[in-house]
Amino acid sequence: MSDLHIRPAALADVPAVLAFWQVAAEGTSISDDEAGVARLIARDPQALLLAERDGTLVGSVIAGFDGWRCHLYRLAVHPEARRQGVARSLLDAAEQRFAALGGRRGDAMVLERNERAQHAWQAAGYAREEQWRRWTKPLAAG
Repeated sequence: MSDLHIRPAALADVPAVLAFWQVAAEGTSISDDEAGVARLIARDPQALLLAERDGTLVGSVIAGFDGWRCHLYRLAVHPEARRQGVARSLLDAAEQRFAALGGRRGDAMVLERNERAQHAWQAAGYAREEQWRRWTKPLAAG
């Protein structure tokens, strides 16, 4: 993928990232707004990784590390760029980031209904852990 460029997002990228997720990502998140993405970039400027080809956004992943765990969110590839190694390149970059920070294991949240994503994560070497369930509680009205 010599024509693929992976880089951290900047604040100026926020509108393009949100528009990209509308096309390429499955589902929405409570933080899918300008304030949420800007807060992520301000807190950890290296966490939101973007994949570009010829200056066009074709993929994203959030590689968040809290000092204890390595969390992966929002792995998304533009429909026209799928099955071209974009996701693998993004995950390689995320895993390199985690290793440099001392992370020991990456985990990903994957929607149950998103079979395509489940196959992609499995192909990248990730395995489902049946003993875990995600528990959530909204902290803000929205």
